[in-house]
Amino acid sequence: MAPKVLISDKLSDAAVQIFKDRGIDVDFLPDVGKDKDKLLDIIGQYDGLAIRSATKVTEKIIAAADNLKVIGRAGIGVDNVDIPKATARGIIVMNTPFGNAITTAEHAIAMMFAAARQIPAADASTQAGKWEKSRFMGKEITAKVLGLIGCGNIGSIVADRAIGLKMKVVAYDPFLTPERAASLGVDKVDLDELLKRADFITLHTPLTDKTRNIIDAAAIAKMKNGAYVINCARGGLVDEQAVRDALDAGKLSGAAFDVFVEEPAKENVLFGAQNFVSTPHLGASTSEAQENVALQVAEQMCDYLLDGAVTNALNMPSISAEEAPKLAPFVRLAEQLGSFAGQLTESGIEAIRLEYAGAVAELNTKALTSAALSGLLTPLLQTVNMVSAPIVARDRGIQVEEVRREKKGAYETYIRLTVVTERQERSVAGTVFADGKPRIIQVKGINMEAELGPHMLYITNEDKPGFIGHLGMELGNSSVNIATFNLGRTAPGQDAICLVEVDGEVPQSVMDRLSAVSHVKQVKSLRF
Repeated sequence: MAPKVLISDKLSDAAVQIFKDRGIDVDFLPDVGKDKDKLLDIIGQYDGLAIRSATKVTEKIIAAADNLKVIGRAGIGVDNVDIPKATARGIIVMNTPFGNAITTAEHAIAMMFAAARQIPAADASTQAGKWEKSRFMGKEITAKVLGLIGCGNIGSIVADRAIGLKMKVVAYDPFLTPERAASLGVDKVDLDELLKRADFITLHTPLTDKTRNIIDAAAIAKMKNGAYVINCARGGLVDEQAVRDALDAGKLSGAAFDVFVEEPAKENVLFGAQNFVSTPHLGASTSEAQENVALQVAEQMCDYLLDGAVTNALNMPSISAEEAPKLAPFVRLAEQLGSFAGQLTESGIEAIRLEYAGAVAELNTKALTSAALSGLLTPLLQTVNMVSAPIVARDRGIQVEEVRREKKGAYETYIRLTVVTERQERSVAGTVFADGKPRIIQVKGINMEAELGPHMLYITNEDKPGFIGHLGMELGNSSVNIATFNLGRTAPGQDAICLVEVDGEVPQSVMDRLSAVSHVKQVKSLRF
């Protein structure tokens, strides 16, 4: 029997035809995504579900999807899909992460022009018959400095277009290497320098804990008087009240937003501000982009349902059915090693080296390297997955090296991940024991054995008597329960590492007190 797919949002006729041409039984019901009761009633019939943003694939929908094997999102955002619940049910979630890049980049450039020349206000005035020519004095962009916060796929396209417009481009991006910056023709700078130099600032970064409100009142205070801020990336990257205050005070000459903290934005503190330009999340809204992502998701879903091929999956590696049983625990290990290194790396990554020793060297190391890259890049990029991670790394100029070797050392097999940054080179190694669980076996050359839990506390310090007791007291006094305690050191009195699994978040006040201890070098809360 042919696989059956439901298209519950508006996809193009050409995308629907792809399913039909490849022998898929497809139902095109573009309005059912807005009718959650109807969707709940019929979802159990289908092997695949193709969506845009209108369909909300909730825990309840997933629970009723008895036959569902794959969800395909035409576009990048998957906020409307409960990925953990889908994963628990064995449902693959795919997206099309690169289909909207050009369209979004062009919209950012258009918004920059609109703010610089006050086009929306001038249009409204002119059509009202006022002809206020002297009121709308604009700014040229030629020879101005454009500051990019985020220089990945979309940011690099914006840079290319801006350079073509004779702008000078500076970029802040922790993952941008000097070599990649040179190839793009941009200057890599830190955030403070970007804020100080840029005439126009445009954001092209995911919304994470590190990027939330990256443009706030303090950041605006560091900007040039008369600067412009453009946000076509994610609501929440910019403190909206701070921008309103800066527009009212004349600190900013203009701002242009396509995205907002709360959407749909029926009301917003920015509405009505002087020279504020807004659009209703139109970054991906061109006929070309919508067609591209629709065709891509149709092809990806057909490939999986007919051939078992996995492309752009957010919750599954690109692994064949034959490889899966042996490879799965090492995929998890590679992800954890990458995540461990990614959460501890704060400067630009130039290269990574993956050493596969023993039995693991005979497996599909391409999938393992993708898993490690996904773990490494996810803490800052969020939307990266095991398939897109190698492309993202390549686009950011990160060199990736794989080394395979026979058994070496005390362990039958292991993976070692080494991260090379602008400042240093550090490594973390791990293995999989007979119980199938990954273990960390070495950090920065210091031997230890640790299983990573959801909440970990990582501390580096000089090996001094009494510190472990002090750490235990600090955690105990804050009602933080210790699950496991793992120690390692180079030699008595020298460098030491403490890796503690705890049952919940460690309060920032505790982190600050531990960091203040004279012989402590680093205190970091890690999540896995």
